[in-house]
Amino acid sequence: MAATVERILEDALALTDDARLLWAERLVESVNASANPEIEGRQLAEVRRRMADVSDGRVKLVPREAALREVREAVQRTR
Repeated sequence: MAATVERILEDALALTDDARLLWAERLVESVNASANPEIEGRQLAEVRRRMADVSDGRVKLVPREAALREVREAVQRTR
């Protein structure tokens, strides 16, 4: 199963920004199917707000490698 998950992730990361955002929204919706409707609504609203921020150019996505590097560097500074 892990290999399948990794393959799906690789395929998803190869999508365009808009396609990845849509994929993420649908994935979140599938996970939250049995969640509290109030919480689910707020989460979905947040996902849509963030999608709009990216689509409208208000924010830029950070490549995974760069984000992980920044996190690792921050962790090293705290040690």
